[in-house]
Amino acid sequence: MTVTGPAAPAHHAPVDVVTLGESMVTFVPSVPGRLADVPSFDRGIGGAESNVACVLAAAGHTVRWVSRVGADGFGDHLVEAIGAYGVDTSAVRRDPARPTGIYFRTAGDRATDAHEVAYYRAGSAASAMTSQNMDLAAIRSGRVLHLSGITPALSAGCLDLTADLTARTPAGRPLVSFDVNHRPGLWSRPDDARVLLDLARGADLVFVGEDEAEDAWGITGGPDAIRAALPEPATLVVKRGADGAVAYDEHGVRHTEPAPRVDVVAAVGAGDAFAAGYLSGALRGLPVPARLRHGHLMAAAALTTPGDLAAPPSRAHADRLADLDDASWGTLHLGPGWTADRAAEEVRTP
Repeated sequence: MTVTGPAAPAHHAPVDVVTLGESMVTFVPSVPGRLADVPSFDRGIGGAESNVACVLAAAGHTVRWVSRVGADGFGDHLVEAIGAYGVDTSAVRRDPARPTGIYFRTAGDRATDAHEVAYYRAGSAASAMTSQNMDLAAIRSGRVLHLSGITPALSAGCLDLTADLTARTPAGRPLVSFDVNHRPGLWSRPDDARVLLDLARGADLVFVGEDEAEDAWGITGGPDAIRAALPEPATLVVKRGADGAVAYDEHGVRHTEPAPRVDVVAAVGAGDAFAAGYLSGALRGLPVPARLRHGHLMAAAALTTPGDLAAPPSRAHADRLADLDDASWGTLHLGPGWTADRAAEEVRTP
């Protein structure tokens, strides 16, 4: 995958990556427990595409996030908080008639049965995004356009917008990155699985979890079976959780990189961070195995912190780890604080 794209219009500063999607204000309990019992919440931000934007900006790339938010205080908070990471938010539209989406979640791991999430996003400003009311020039002004399967599930207008952006047109387009990010609660119609698969087929680079490929499309048989179902994207990255990741490049070569051992604090935002790490490596022209390792390292940063967003390791620190020989990489063990304090990082034989 070579990251190239058309020149940006003069009124849009060129950037490395543009992300498009809904971000919501997140309320996380200040103490563990059921939502019904928690007395107070801490406010944060959450959204797959804005997460990717923030991680990439923190890693030193130029990024623009495009979306719609309400003309309300929560919209103000999102724009300010995401902008504080160094993300360009100048193309975010304000909607005076629709609110900014919010959601509440319990403090525990999303993988447990006790985890609760309450979304208040129906009729949100972002769900009203269409090809007619969004700045398509701004959306297409990066070397890479990063999308996810969440946006087209929000409304018919969002679906049409995503379909337009993933269409292969003679006029050219940025390299389109698509994270399947399957959300069963949003995709409920009989033909939704086909629609999501068709969108992925229109992208140049696709990220998909082995588990979500089975849940969304009924594909079993591992990464090779997923590649057989998705031959169109030049590059396909299949995430396998603790078992690592597999990438199929534009030359038909299969690359496999194990994930380092991680002391998980919360499994929130790891997939978004992985995508950001891989894209960062691609933007820098690193070989595919190094891109996968940078994806694993960014995911490890998210896994070892409690929130949706984590400070990534410095580029020098990440490069040093990604350059380890296979034996040393295979014994890498990362715990809380490893991104900021190298003393917290352990490289040892389990």
